[in-house]
Amino acid sequence: MRTTCTAIILFFIVFTGLRAQEKLLSKEEAVNLALESNFGIKVAKNQVLIADNNQGILNSGYLPTVTGTAGATYNRNDTRTEFPGQLLDDGSPRPDITLDKAESQRYSSAVNLNYTLFDGLGRFYNYKRLQEQYQLSELQARETIENTVVQLFSVYFEVARLEENEKIFQQALEISKDRIKRAEYAFEYGQNTKLDILNAQVDVTNDSINLLNTKQQLVNAKRDLNVVLSQDLNEIYVVDTVVRFIPKLQLESFMAEAKNNNVALLQNEKNLAINSYDIKVNRAGYLPTLNLTGSYGWNRNQNAPSAFLSGAIFPGTNANINSLSFGANLTWNLFDGGGTTVRVKNAKIAYENQELLKEQVALEVDRDILNAMAIYENRLNIFEIQEQNVITNQNNFERSKEQFQLGRITSIEFRQAQINLLNAQTNKNLAKYDAKLAELQLLQLTGQLLNVDF
Repeated sequence: MRTTCTAIILFFIVFTGLRAQEKLLSKEEAVNLALESNFGIKVAKNQVLIADNNQGILNSGYLPTVTGTAGATYNRNDTRTEFPGQLLDDGSPRPDITLDKAESQRYSSAVNLNYTLFDGLGRFYNYKRLQEQYQLSELQARETIENTVVQLFSVYFEVARLEENEKIFQQALEISKDRIKRAEYAFEYGQNTKLDILNAQVDVTNDSINLLNTKQQLVNAKRDLNVVLSQDLNEIYVVDTVVRFIPKLQLESFMAEAKNNNVALLQNEKNLAINSYDIKVNRAGYLPTLNLTGSYGWNRNQNAPSAFLSGAIFPGTNANINSLSFGANLTWNLFDGGGTTVRVKNAKIAYENQELLKEQVALEVDRDILNAMAIYENRLNIFEIQEQNVITNQNNFERSKEQFQLGRITSIEFRQAQINLLNAQTNKNLAKYDAKLAELQLLQLTGQLLNVDF
C-alpha cells in the first residue's frame, strides 16, 4: 500500500510541475482566438464579403455594357464560264473564260455600347434591396459570432470548473493520505484497530479515482475548447477561474434597450425592408424601358477579279468602310398576360407575412428575456447559497477534524464531514459557472454580448 501511495505522490509532483509550465488562456484571449480562427465565423465573414460584392456598383445595372466583335473571311475560287451555242463574229464558237485562284478577303470589327437609361426604377430599387441584403448578412454574421461566443464560454467555463474540481479532489486525496499515516501510527501504538487503516485506504482509492476521472474530463474539455478555437487539439494551457457578474442595474438598462439591439429583431427589420423593395421592383414591370445604343465599326473588303460576258477580266477592288451609329429604343410591355400583377400581389403577401413574423419574434424575444432574467437571478441566488454552504461545511469540517484528531469522533463521521465539504465545494463551482452562463445568454438576448468585458 505504501508503494502505491508513493507512486501517486510522485505522479502528482510531476503533474504539478507540468501545470506550472502551462500558459494562462484568459477570457479575452480566448474570444480573440475564436474571432480570428473559428471556422464558422470565417464562413460567416465570407458571406458578408459576398453580399458586399453584390451591393457594389459593378452589380447594380447602372453601368453600360460594351462588347467588341471582329471577324475575317477568306475565299478562293476557280471559275470556268462556258457559252454553249454562242458564236463569235467570224462564226467560230465562243471560247470559255477561265478565272483561276480568284481570292477575296473580308475583315470587320465593331464596338457596341448598350445602356439602359430608364427601366421603370426597377434597377434603383434592386440596388437598394442589395444594400439591405448586405446589412442583413452583417447581422447574420453577428448572430454567428454571438452563438460562437456563448458556445466558447460554455466550454471555457467547463474547463474552469473541472480545474477547480481537480484542486478540490487533490486536496481531498491529500487529506485521506494523511489519515493513512495517522491511522498507521495510531495502530503501531495500539490506539486503534486495523479497520481504521483499511477505511483510510478505501477513501484514498475513491479519492484517487475521482481525481483521475476529473483529470480525464478536463483533458476532453480542453480538446473541445481547442475545437471551438480552431487550434491544435493538444494545446496546453490553464484558464481563468475568476468570475465577475454585471450589476443588476446595468442589466436592467440593457433589457430596456433590447428591442433596438436584439439581433433577431434587427434581422426581421431588414427582411421587411427587403420585402418592401421586392414590391417596388415588381411594380417596375408596369413602366416602359428606354435603352440607348451606339456602335462604331470598320470593314475592309478585298473583292476578287470577275469576268465580263465580253470575255474581259474585271480587276478586283478594295473597299474600306468606317461606320458610326447611335440609337434609342423604347419598350413598353402593355400587357404580359398578368405576370407582373401576380408578382406584385405575391410580394405584398410576403411583406404581410414578414410583418406577422416580426410580431411573433418580438413577443418571443420579450418572453425569452424575462425567462433569461429569472433564470439568471435564480442561479445567482443558488450560487450565493452555495457560497454560504461552503463556509458552513468548511467550519464543520475543521471542527470535525479537531474532534477526530482528539479521538472523539470516528473516521466514518470525519469522512462524512469531508464528503459534505467536497460536495459543497463542487456544487458551488457548478452554480458559479451556471450563473455566469445564464448572464451571457441574457446579454445575448439584449444584444449586448459583444459590448461588455468578460
